Amino acid sequence: MNSEQTDRERRAARYAALADPARLHIVDLLASADLSPQELLARLGMTSNLLSHHLKVLEKAGIVVRTRSEGDRRRTYVTLLSEPDGAEPHGSPLTASRIVFVCTANSARSQLAEHLWRTRSDVPVASAGTVPATAVAPGAAAVAADHGMDLSGATPKLLSDIHHDGDVLISVCDSAHELLTHTDLHWSIPDPVAAGTPDAFEQTYQHLTRRIDGLLPHLAA
Repeated sequence: MNSEQTDRERRAARYAALADPARLHIVDLLASADLSPQELLARLGMTSNLLSHHLKVLEKAGIVVRTRSEGDRRRTYVTLLSEPDGAEPHGSPLTASRIVFVCTANSARSQLAEHLWRTRSDVPVASAGTVPATAVAPGAAAVAADHGMDLSGATPKLLSDIHHDGDVLISVCDSAHELLTHTDLHWSIPDPVAAGTPDAFEQTYQHLTRRIDGLLPHLAA
């Protein structure tokens, strides 16, 4: 079997997986945020067995992946691996007077997200943590510098100290998402500080870039 035929079969499997309205609905829900199966069930109104079937089809087609939460290890999150043609974020366009990125320590993921956002949007932005660290992680500052961003003046902040009514909260840490009573969007991004390698911080930067660039077209003007 040649590579062209293999690629054609792979694409056919993806189109077949998306031909079902329920599976397309799942993909739409995942276009802007990662969701646990329980969160998907609450939005879809289907049985857990039927959801499990649909997720298996989407996983087999390489459209979604399930990962274990870094917070509550009993929980998983479903993530869209790549946004298929025709996927549209579910619901109304996002209206934001300010975006606030949240993680636990506010030392890496949320700091990188805040500074990345500033390079791409005029919508005000901040970041904070549920249990702030004493300083920004050196690996986060280093990868930011590699991409032309300066985190030398950044300091971790407590979410309750900076949170305003009307903020759109985007959690970039499973533990923070599971601790808070409400976040508007959740992006399940592995903690690069735990790995501590330049590659881990670079992967975090690339992950955030993809998520932010995917969200921006769906902000209300």
